Amino acid sequence: MKLGIGSYALAWSVGVSGYEAPAGPLSAFDLLSLVREYGLKLVQYADNLPLIGLTREERAQLARQASESGIEIEAGTRGTDPEHLLEYLSICREMNVKLLRTLITASDLEQARMELEQVLPDFEKHGVILGIENHGLHTAKQLSDLLNRIQSPCLGCVLDTVNSFGALEGPEQVVNVLAPHTVNLHLKDFVIRRVDHQMGYVITGAPAGAGRLNIPDLLDKVAANGRRVTVVLELWPPFEESMERTVRIERLWLEESLRYLMPLFQHG
Repeated sequence: MKLGIGSYALAWSVGVSGYEAPAGPLSAFDLLSLVREYGLKLVQYADNLPLIGLTREERAQLARQASESGIEIEAGTRGTDPEHLLEYLSICREMNVKLLRTLITASDLEQARMELEQVLPDFEKHGVILGIENHGLHTAKQLSDLLNRIQSPCLGCVLDTVNSFGALEGPEQVVNVLAPHTVNLHLKDFVIRRVDHQMGYVITGAPAGAGRLNIPDLLDKVAANGRRVTVVLELWPPFEESMERTVRIERLWLEESLRYLMPLFQHG
């Protein structure tokens, strides 16, 4: 498995809607430079730093720089609108991107199935994998059933380790159901804390290896499915007093996470 950094590992540095903008927001080229700096070979640009937001010339330059450094680019968007997915497929083709992550934003899975089936022949023709992320709107079994029903070699799951808490499912349940379909792993550690008045809990992020996620076991289970799986680090640091402080903590979490993760991939 190949380890990389996703744009949601540095969401505060990119900018989060509803909050003040960071000083010097992280660009697509900045993220690529960080991946190169840490010696990694994978970067994923999700919908918070979308490739569709770059000009064609900028995308060509980004793809060229990535290729020169031996870094693989993955793309990310959201939704199953056929026109939008085909537009992104065109971008994948021009940038030699082999995986596009998306998620189902509507509750109607039958509509999503029909829309996915419209575009999958084109994805198959060009050898681009379309990965559907579990995002809390549907259960892991619902997503697994959808993938089984469509049965395309270019369709799989982007397995996120935290999102399905929104569907009342923990990582162990989600991994057991979706690991056989997984083509990309969003590795996100977490902690669960009881609030100070004791009436409830909050789920927040943690640096990889510092939370409750059993990462070695997770990697073993995902690797056992026999498909090529890429792994992308994502982080959920909370906002801390100011944007400047939050961005600084986010970068510290990134560094701590990579110190923990990189030996697992070097020896795994």
